[in-house]
Amino acid sequence: MTRLIVLLVCVAQIALAGCAQVGAQVSGLVKKPPEARVSPLSAEYQLGPADKMRVLVFDEPNLSGEFVVSGAGQVSYPLVGDVMAKGLTVTEFQGELQSRLAAGYLRDPRVSVEVLAYRPFYILGEVNKPGQYPFTDELTVLNAVAGASGFTYRANTKRIFIRHAGSGAETEYSLTSTTPVLPGDTVRVAERFF
Repeated sequence: MTRLIVLLVCVAQIALAGCAQVGAQVSGLVKKPPEARVSPLSAEYQLGPADKMRVLVFDEPNLSGEFVVSGAGQVSYPLVGDVMAKGLTVTEFQGELQSRLAAGYLRDPRVSVEVLAYRPFYILGEVNKPGQYPFTDELTVLNAVAGASGFTYRANTKRIFIRHAGSGAETEYSLTSTTPVLPGDTVRVAERFF
């Protein structure tokens, strides 16, 4: 009986050792997932008009909710009134809201802010349907043109002009598959000369 148990233990050890070896070989063959692209909407993203945010105040459901930045760049918030959001990062806005709530309304408020919907972008010029479109994360110029039903036959498909929100000047870009569009940007597709 003991010989049978010793024999079974040896067979089990050999089988397990073989599995470990196969696992080591297979792990070297498994492809790693592609690295995630860094979103142009990093922590430095500045809030602006038409951005929609969710504000959560821990243990205060009456102060939590969804808010939209007004055309003047402010958020009308219960108790504290209008809070300037335009030009602030999400972290800065969160800190401003937290400090205002702590100034006489709540003891040690815990505030969390996240952007639910970014302000739209605009596409003009030689596209089939120019206009205002909703922003999506990792949006590129080619995606924007596709959303506007493509180029017209007169479009210069090599050059693009982008005016970033808050900037008065257009910047010329070569059209590539990675040229990003940010919330509030105005993309202009130029006309070709021949």
